[in-house]
Amino acid sequence: MVTLPRLVIAAPASGAGKTAVATGLMAALARRGLRVSGHKAGPDYIDPGYHAVATGRPGRNLDPVLCGEDLMAPLLAHGASGAGIAVIEGVMGLFDGVASAGPWGSDPGFGSTAHLAALLGAPVVLVVDAAAAGRSVAALVAGFAGFDPRTRLAGVILNRVGSDRHEALLRQALASLPDPVPVLGAIRRHPDVQVPSRHLGLVPAAERQAAAARAVAALGDLVAASCDLNALVALARSAPPLATAPWDPAAALASQADQVGQASQAGRASQTGQAHQIGRAHQPGRAHQVGQAGREGLSGPVGRAGRDGRDGLARLGGRTRPVVALAAGPAFTFGYTEQAELLTAAGAEVAVFDPAFDEKLPDGTAGLLIGGGFPEVYAGELAANEPMRRAVASLAADGAPVVAECAGLLYLARTLDGQPMCGVLPADASMTPRLTLGYRAATSDRDSVITRAGDQVRAHEFHRTSVSLKTGESAAWRLPGGAREGVAQGTLLASYLHLHWAGQPAFAARFAAACTAFRAGPAGRRTVPASTVRDGGAP
Repeated sequence: MVTLPRLVIAAPASGAGKTAVATGLMAALARRGLRVSGHKAGPDYIDPGYHAVATGRPGRNLDPVLCGEDLMAPLLAHGASGAGIAVIEGVMGLFDGVASAGPWGSDPGFGSTAHLAALLGAPVVLVVDAAAAGRSVAALVAGFAGFDPRTRLAGVILNRVGSDRHEALLRQALASLPDPVPVLGAIRRHPDVQVPSRHLGLVPAAERQAAAARAVAALGDLVAASCDLNALVALARSAPPLATAPWDPAAALASQADQVGQASQAGRASQTGQAHQIGRAHQPGRAHQVGQAGREGLSGPVGRAGRDGRDGLARLGGRTRPVVALAAGPAFTFGYTEQAELLTAAGAEVAVFDPAFDEKLPDGTAGLLIGGGFPEVYAGELAANEPMRRAVASLAADGAPVVAECAGLLYLARTLDGQPMCGVLPADASMTPRLTLGYRAATSDRDSVITRAGDQVRAHEFHRTSVSLKTGESAAWRLPGGAREGVAQGTLLASYLHLHWAGQPAFAARFAAACTAFRAGPAGRRTVPASTVRDGGAP
């Protein structure tokens, strides 16, 4: 059993202000001296970055679609370890779930904020955009309160209230309900307290660190002045104990040991091909330990290492841990903290680097992870950093394990919007006006550095780009209907699909084993045709 005060901040629809209210509440509670843990429902990477600014802890995602229902409470307890309260920001409207059927079933509420709140036994506070609302706000709240008896709607925060008279009208209407829902706050319109947006939502906090800190502080002031913090804390404390144990990366790996099987041997076997040297990076990049990332000014998809990744385990079996280089910085801000924790527990040393500004990979790099982000915004900086592009191309050509998701796929291409990238893949990428967004059910089309043929995964796709990549027989994933996606060749896996490794911990064990095998094996093995590298953006 885990005692953890908690509440969910939800809204009737997107755009009501739940990110601002949730982040401001985290900041206000932290300023009071509470240790606050911030969480985001669903797969979104951007909002947790602002949660981290508000709390001083890594932002965490809770997604029953990507990780499964059974992991929600354990992941919450793990992420909130040592905290006095957890604030969970919802996704879209309160009851909006997965739009299409899949391995998660056909329940349209699956993966919704209400679904997550029920799994966590957490009370829900509804943020209502009252800017253009009058007495009808009571009908809206009554409808949400009675829509699903499994959802405990315990309070309302009125947002964008225009005046004292407007607030009084709204409160009177809500008080007239047969079963009134308490009003826990009324926030006035403050157009000067805003976070800028662009083509995929809010601008990530990592791209505007000083401005993000000022914005979060202002949101904290606004919520503290407008909401009943004592009532919100009391509501969070009314949540029952969680009947679970905290998720543990080492235990998760142990539970998947039978699925990993001959991971080390498979890692060696996949490092095949003739040698192709294209110039190594000889000196270490600006490496940072996972637990220090962010505090040292290098932001990205990292957090504190898993409990089994402490300095006392810097050596495993008398051999130094293989170094996994994890792309970070403003161009690569998408990732889940649990990935680094799993890799650490699997015996790897995770070191972050910034592909836009570091000229060398971390010393001893034996594997490379490049997650999502906005390389299209930083294409000029990435293209100008030729030493790093060469280093990445060389590492891939030598046969090191490489996994790239979405933005990482673009970075490995020949060009991005006409600017040279790493040239690991014979492909060109460009921005498009079309938004591709949604969950994906996929099956591994072949053995890869992290998957075995036939592995089934739940993934997420989120971008406005296209890549001219012909997958052919090297496709990484098979989608429903027979479409192929991504490329898996040797120890290289690149795809638009975002994965949450907490839902597939065997991926971390396989990747760490492949990195160990690469470090122990002969140098200079390639995993992609020589022409692919020669034709690319890293000459």
